[in-house]
Formats: sequence, C-alpha cells, structure tokens
Amino acid sequence: MGLLIPLLAFAKAAEAISSRQKIKVKNGPKEFTSLFYSLQSWRGIFETFDKDRSGRINSIELRDALLSLGYAVSPMVLDLLVSKFDKTGGKSKAIEYDNFIECCLTVKGLTDKFKEKDTGYTGFATFSYEYQLSMLIAWVCNLVWSWMCVVD
Repeated sequence: MGLLIPLLAFAKAAEAISSRQKIKVKNGPKEFTSLFYSLQSWRGIFETFDKDRSGRINSIELRDALLSLGYAVSPMVLDLLVSKFDKTGGKSKAIEYDNFIECCLTVKGLTDKFKEKDTGYTGFATFSYEYQLSMLIAWVCNLVWSWMCVVD
C-alpha cells in the first residue's frame, strides 16, 4: 500500500497530462519529482493488469488490480466502478489509465472512511444518515480541494 500515499490530487494531474492541459505546479522540483515517480508507479500497476494491452482495464482486470492493492470488492461494485469511470459512459465497459488512478483512489478514500466505523474489520458498520452525509461530503470536498491545489 506504499503506492497509495496521499495522491488524491494525482488523479486530476494524470487526467490533465493525458489531455495535454497545462499543469500549474504550486510547489518545487521535489514535489514534482514525487508526482512523477508516483505516476510511474501507477502506470506500472495499470500495465501489469491490462492483460490484453488494450490501454483499458475491464472489470476482471480491475478486480485483480484492486485485490493486489488490498481491496476486495463485489462484482456489483466492480460493474458500478467501471461504468462510473468509463470515459465512454459505460459503452466500452473499461477504464483508461487516468480514470484507473481516480477509481483506485476513490475506493481507497471511501474504504478508509468506512473503516473509521468498522473498527472490528467485519465489513459491517452502523452509522446515522447524518454521519454518512458528513463523511461523504467531507471526503468529496477534500478530493475536490486536492485537485484544485494541483491543476487550474
């Protein structure tokens, strides 16, 4: 899990790189170097699980990639993830590299928030509707803020 250092901003950065947008780096060369090597690590993970070398990862390949990162998700969640992160709106039933990073970071972020209440690691937690909304809103706002710190 060492690859999953706080990289919430990297998903947007990867998207910007892939679409050739200009990236405004707010920090110095050290931070850019860290970003560069993190993106290389993500590329390695992506290429490892893109078995057919299509440049896209389908739900089976995504399942294997998430498992390698320590996340076991159900087939229903895999289908939801692929449809959410598929640039074609679900037509190709596969996700590209930049969306793969965003997908993995989404699973990580939501899992980390869930684990705050599932202290026994049973896969079950009880919390109120208010807690769920506050947890998700805080997480989404943090994600958006992280993106804004890297990319215009």
